[in-house]
Amino acid sequence: MPRSITSVAVFCGSNFGDSDAYADGARRLGQALAEAGITLVYGGTTKGLMGVVADSLINAGGTAHGVITEKLRQRGHAHPGLHRSEIVASLRLRKQRMVELADAFIAMPGGIGTMEEMMEVWTMNQLSEIDKPVGLLNIADFYRPLLTFIDHMVSCKFLPPEHRHSISVDPDPAALIDRLRHFVPTNVPKWL
Repeated sequence: MPRSITSVAVFCGSNFGDSDAYADGARRLGQALAEAGITLVYGGTTKGLMGVVADSLINAGGTAHGVITEKLRQRGHAHPGLHRSEIVASLRLRKQRMVELADAFIAMPGGIGTMEEMMEVWTMNQLSEIDKPVGLLNIADFYRPLLTFIDHMVSCKFLPPEHRHSISVDPDPAALIDRLRHFVPTNVPKWL
């Protein structure tokens, strides 16, 4: 039976990257979330891919919930068109709140913040602190080097092979959402 996913936290770049493919993928994700009736939970800014996915979702009739830090709001980065916007004191509280609000997570291309957020929720799932699937929207094969590194973790015996597949990966937003709905967590312990 598919999971009920009513909200997805999206982690992505506050820059646009070096290819139009990233913004195109962000637009497609926003549209796919809106079409699926899934609320977008994200960092609440207008910057980079974050703004693109939010604008696309809103333009397609979807609901956007932003969680932004006070410092970023003071810098004028808050998206004015969100259905709901929360202001928190720190990045740590921002992440905590996004985890609370989301039924699942999608990481798009991005920088160190995106990677840190994705790795934290993947780890939380691995340790059974949460049961909320994690997906990588692999636009323009952005995540190939990371997936190769994860395979290296497996071959070096730092990660059980079953955990290699405890994140869903797809370049197509609608297909990734479907993978998240049908995700079954591994019951293999993390310790080898």
